Amino acid sequence: MSLRVRTLSSVHRELYSASGGRLGGRIVGMPVLLLTTVGRRSGRSRTVPLTYFEEGESLVLVASYGGRPLNPAWFENLLASPDVDVRIGREVTRMRARRATPEERARLWPRIVATYGGYAKYQEKTDREIPLAVLRY
Repeated sequence: MSLRVRTLSSVHRELYSASGGRLGGRIVGMPVLLLTTVGRRSGRSRTVPLTYFEEGESLVLVASYGGRPLNPAWFENLLASPDVDVRIGREVTRMRARRATPEERARLWPRIVATYGGYAKYQEKTDREIPLAVLRY
């Protein structure tokens, strides 16, 4: 992750945490949560702000990483250790994460792109299929 992205993420995370989500709780018209994973190499907690989509009883995260060639670290971390903490506002909930199936992704992707067209641009920039993470209570 570049220093710029890491710095912006850190500032966003701190503003969100300090304000209970009042600051940084929405970006590009979408709600934001704080996802805490366990680092697959370090074993340390890692928290990142991410936009999300609600899908019934689940939350859906897009592992776009701005169209970079590799998946973001948070996605690889949750695949290695799927029990995660999710903070929305001031409430923290333990959830279990998994990669969306190809059928789920095919169904969800049009809705995701309709909500934020930048995801379609990110997909065009990369050879990898941008994966989705599904989180359940």
